[in-house]
Amino acid sequence: QVQLVQSGGGSAQAGGSLRLSCAYSGFSYSTYCLAWFRQSPGKEREGVALFYTGAPSTRYTDSVKGRFTIALDIANKTLDLQMNNLKPEDTDMYYCGADDGYKTEVECEERWTEAGVNYWGQGTQVTVSA
Repeated sequence: QVQLVQSGGGSAQAGGSLRLSCAYSGFSYSTYCLAWFRQSPGKEREGVALFYTGAPSTRYTDSVKGRFTIALDIANKTLDLQMNNLKPEDTDMYYCGADDGYKTEVECEERWTEAGVNYWGQGTQVTVSA
């Protein structure tokens, strides 16, 4: 029943900005994990940014700190990722992901770092040219 629908992304030059959005629905509880991930061919999916609704709290992988910002709009049920000062190494397929139901902050962070959430968006390509 949980659904994640992504929009945004596209192409940009190094130093530019892009924005990703993930409309979510079907959650049965108010405390859950919502996150952004990225994956290149032949590589493991990695967590980029996390929003934990229970605290609330956020996390970022070191490579995007200071450049990317995750935001949750509860009223509109969208998870957004603002990506500024893009670099060529940011080129990847980006996915939003989530787990339903109550999760502790530790459980949520573990699922983010391991890319082990149960629900996924369809993916959005982000391409950054030098």
